[in-house]
Amino acid sequence: MLRLRPYKACDAQTITKWLKNEYAFRQWSADRYEKYPIHPQDMNSYYDRDKDNERIWAMTAFDETGIIGHCTMRFPDENSLEEIRLGFVIVDDKKRRKGYGKEMLSMAIQYAFDFIKVSRITLGVFENNTAAFQCYRSLGFQTVELETKESYQCMGETWNCIEMELVK
Repeated sequence: MLRLRPYKACDAQTITKWLKNEYAFRQWSADRYEKYPIHPQDMNSYYDRDKDNERIWAMTAFDETGIIGHCTMRFPDENSLEEIRLGFVIVDDKKRRKGYGKEMLSMAIQYAFDFIKVSRITLGVFENNTAAFQCYRSLGFQTVELETKESYQCMGETWNCIEMELVK
């Protein structure tokens, strides 16, 4: 049975090992980290910047075998508590395509709607990450057209981001 808990610094030891190549790393983090590979202390330093920010937090999914997934949740609008933005969504590379990502995100969605009482959950996914896109669609997320498409420079290419939302 999968469970969800707040992220702990020791989780980085496991999570950073799932990023086996720079392509997967950039799909996960875009340009948020300067270099690949990252080490556990890099991940913890990144999260430490927001440790006193009550509007962003990280979660870790686990079961009896250990850590299976990870994501962040944040309020993107500093003047509102109506929307949660999911980010840094990742599942153990050895356990992908087995439903763990969907289960972890289902718990995050339930937490956001039932406990935080938001009316909308959003996320962004790169066009080249079809497995993640399909997972989000299977959970009910819909594509949202933005006036300006969000893009990132990754590995010498321009990667476009698909905006998605789930409305309660």
